[in-house]
Amino acid sequence: MADVNRTNGGANLLALRSHNTALVLDLLRGAGAAGISRLELAERTGLTPQAVSKITARLREEGLAVEAGHRASTGGKRRTVLRLVPGAGHAVGVHLDRDALRTVLVDLAGTVVAERCAALDLGAGAEAVVTVVAGEVEALAKGVRGGRGAGAAGADTRSSAGTPELPAESLPALLGVGAALPGPLDHTRGVLHRVTGFPEWDGFPLRDALARRLGVPVVVDKDTNAAALGLAVAGERGSFAYLHLGTGLGAGLVIDGAVHRGARTGAGEFGHQVVQLDGPPCGCGDRGCVEALCLAAVARGDLAEAARVLGIAAGNLIALLDIDLVLLGGRTVATAPDAFLRGVAAVLDERARRAGEQPVPVGAAPGEVADGAAQLVLGPLFGRADA
Repeated sequence: MADVNRTNGGANLLALRSHNTALVLDLLRGAGAAGISRLELAERTGLTPQAVSKITARLREEGLAVEAGHRASTGGKRRTVLRLVPGAGHAVGVHLDRDALRTVLVDLAGTVVAERCAALDLGAGAEAVVTVVAGEVEALAKGVRGGRGAGAAGADTRSSAGTPELPAESLPALLGVGAALPGPLDHTRGVLHRVTGFPEWDGFPLRDALARRLGVPVVVDKDTNAAALGLAVAGERGSFAYLHLGTGLGAGLVIDGAVHRGARTGAGEFGHQVVQLDGPPCGCGDRGCVEALCLAAVARGDLAEAARVLGIAAGNLIALLDIDLVLLGGRTVATAPDAFLRGVAAVLDERARRAGEQPVPVGAAPGEVADGAAQLVLGPLFGRADA
């Protein structure tokens, strides 16, 4: 029993050290090029100045932080300012849509420094799709693989959710790959379920298949969750829903600042709520789903009707979760953002008026799914796996 306790204690100390390092890294990232002093880091983290000094010394040794000058004196010793080195590490974000693939290379500050786009047939079979994705990732990340530090391929660097847990001391130049695609899927195991319209993917271990091909940690999540995480990391606060209308329709939910995936990581299947009994068939096997109605309206050029249906479904979501904000994204929305924003807002305004409440605002979501997918990898490094 004594040995077990010593082992658990060591693990707890390592977790605490990683947590404290993540707090410091997150503040360095938030400070940007202006930087932040050690005293400010101590005040904002609650850590002792000695602990902050040790952490920042390690970060400087690893090339993750550098001195960025001094603050003007207010009567005492001038404070040395530290800043994050964005190019010290990178992550790749991948958005696998039903017919297209976008990959981005993102630095530690979350800035997209390179990207690639390619055609993709999600129905071509697992082996073919994995080959295409791996090829795009390798081409994009060629410049950073094999950089500073030990690579991730030789060690088990995933948590039970497939999330990289790499201490700063051994941070490789390429931290890993975040892959986002339509659900449903098991985020924890990185295994796909019956992706709507592509039931042949059911049970495929995409995370492990990509990790074997690429030799780096891989995290798999729904496209909507990845986008929602990206929005939260970028500064969107509170509780909001990201509604993604592209080749399908889904939602990413952020509740009290954290991505809500549900007990089985299946939350957010927004497009498959039935709003018309005995309506047109949907690819999920049901009838009268929001997704089927929206896509049918888009196909016949009736964007006003598509926005109205989307607004009705958004109203149901607001009534259920009492969220603060609705954000719209996806390539179908991007073709006519004003029409969708006006149409959804009109439905929500009318619903709020009847209830005597203030309407929930509707906005266009900045950023892309692939950008958010990269945050699936970067988030844990900064203590923000779920924002």
